[in-house]
Amino acid sequence: MANIIIYEIRHTGKLFGLDRRAYYYFYRFYIMKILGISAFYHDSAAALICSGEIIAAAQEERFTRKKHDAGFPANSIRFCLDYSGLSMDNLDAIVFYDKPLLKFERLLETYYGFAPQGLRSFLTAIPVWLKEKMLIKSLIKEELAEIERYDKRKIKLLFPEHHLSHAASAFYPSPFEESAILTIDGVGEWATASICHGKSNGIKILRELHFPHSLGLLYSAFTYYLGFRVNSGEYKLMGLAPYGNPGSVQVEDFVAKIKNHIIRIQNDGSLWMNQQYFDYAAGLRMADERKWEKLFGFKRRKPEDELQLHHCNLGLAIQRITEECVTRMAHEAKRLTGSDHLCLAGGVALNCVANGKLQREKIFRDIFIQPAAGDAGGAVGSALAAYHIYFNKPRIGSGGKDMMKGAYLGPEFETGDMVRMARKFSGVYTEYNRFEDLASGAARLISGGASVGWFQGRMEFGPRALGNRSILGDARNPEMQKKLNLKIKYRESFRPFAPAVLYEDSGNYFDMESPSPYMLLVYDVLTGRRKELPPGFNKLPVREKLYFQRSDIPSVTHIDFSARIQTVHRETNEKFWILINEFKKLTGYSVIVNTSFNVRGEPIVCTPEDAYRCFMRTELDYLVTGNFLFDKKIQPQWKESKKCLPALYQNGTGQAGKEDFVLD
Repeated sequence: MANIIIYEIRHTGKLFGLDRRAYYYFYRFYIMKILGISAFYHDSAAALICSGEIIAAAQEERFTRKKHDAGFPANSIRFCLDYSGLSMDNLDAIVFYDKPLLKFERLLETYYGFAPQGLRSFLTAIPVWLKEKMLIKSLIKEELAEIERYDKRKIKLLFPEHHLSHAASAFYPSPFEESAILTIDGVGEWATASICHGKSNGIKILRELHFPHSLGLLYSAFTYYLGFRVNSGEYKLMGLAPYGNPGSVQVEDFVAKIKNHIIRIQNDGSLWMNQQYFDYAAGLRMADERKWEKLFGFKRRKPEDELQLHHCNLGLAIQRITEECVTRMAHEAKRLTGSDHLCLAGGVALNCVANGKLQREKIFRDIFIQPAAGDAGGAVGSALAAYHIYFNKPRIGSGGKDMMKGAYLGPEFETGDMVRMARKFSGVYTEYNRFEDLASGAARLISGGASVGWFQGRMEFGPRALGNRSILGDARNPEMQKKLNLKIKYRESFRPFAPAVLYEDSGNYFDMESPSPYMLLVYDVLTGRRKELPPGFNKLPVREKLYFQRSDIPSVTHIDFSARIQTVHRETNEKFWILINEFKKLTGYSVIVNTSFNVRGEPIVCTPEDAYRCFMRTELDYLVTGNFLFDKKIQPQWKESKKCLPALYQNGTGQAGKEDFVLD
């Protein structure tokens, strides 16, 4: 309803025949408008909800072009306000996604508990907290004032806990009236994981795992040791793990060493982490490298070092342990709630391999995963938590579908924007009058081996490109994975690509029983489509494993015959569906390669200008923006450069209520 009202006023200047004055009266007094903000750690974002409906959401990195930008999301807030036609004074509340003072309490207690260790870290962190984060209310108000003038006396500023924001981001947009909720990440204030029970418009916190014991931080420590960057390289570790030898003695040995020396896993999935092996609590690194080297028999890998089989085997070992912990936590959530449904959020919920295994375990009848499961999603969750819990507003009926709108919640651009972009760069293009003709032409190019940058509609919210800011290729082409990794994405050659498949045809390619619209579930390619691998394949060096053809859709079939799947639904993205359907008409295959429209180290493109720059700085063959097709061969020359005691779950705090939204 709120979205319809916004569309009416933005495109017609009227609301159901009323003039603007009547509209604004209606809008101000009958629709509750809440802005959610996540910031100051990583993946800052803003989201706007109107009467419980998500209207707009975007990550700050897309505007600033700084990967994982942690700064205040001023550009994201401007977008949300501009898109909705609102000013700051129209808002009923602004909600920050965690409680900084409670986080500061955890910081002080941790340094005290580990003293005299951690002096360097203490001297680095505390001045920043005292200067900025202790004054969080004032800082937020000052940053908001830089966006536009507003009456600071009237703004209601709220602060739910971090894991409540995560839980709300998953439960409230889900199609479930009642559900178990599992949130797992590095750390919020004290909590590192939680089990909640969502019912109607309420969330009851049942159990929490507390810092320094954290499945997310455990996975990040192995990310660090295997040469990837913490808070951004975890998905690389997930992609590396299948290159390990699943039947090898070394993998089993690594699993045993982790369980015997580094962690202890409880039956409920909570874990105790031996802090002698870690340095993140009071130091400046994730792990004690000397102890890890002695335990595992090799030094920490540097980012530039070649990947060896023992790196892959250790990656496989920690992936298996992660899956075990997530599965046990899910069983505990089922035991505590008795629910048939599960909602997932937090950074660990982006581990789509663990998600796929959880789905196959059939602990729950249905699972919903927040597509922006990391900290960016906290902006959506905090706003929804305030609306439903603080203001005690009922949920909107979903009709059995989730309320994330396909995650297409970001900026959109019109024909005039495309023309201005082309004029600015002297770009040469073909304009199509009918989208169907454009889709048919693009499908023909893809089937002929071309790579196509695909820019349509509203930008996706979350880490995945879902067909609006995507690079596309032919999944049948055995050279496409190599081409996209090395010549376009400029990233590690072992990284897999995801298939985008028409939902109604997905069972023809993958062993799956439920949809995966947000690319958050891994399933196996059907046995009948696989090709036999040579004897001793699992013992080969990583480089030699890379380009064996594993199925008839080799560019989306990972080393272990799995695929991170996006099911494409006509009702949520008709244009992308039409494109794939045109490809199906040409080839008989309704599956293509879909990867995010960016290069390594840069955020996904946001604007038509971002798209053209990425197109010209890489070896992409074609670019489609709206109804415009750009052919690389006829573009003008590009002049820009290319460039402790066992930590069991503790009792939760019970039913969330108004008192949970104060700062401290």
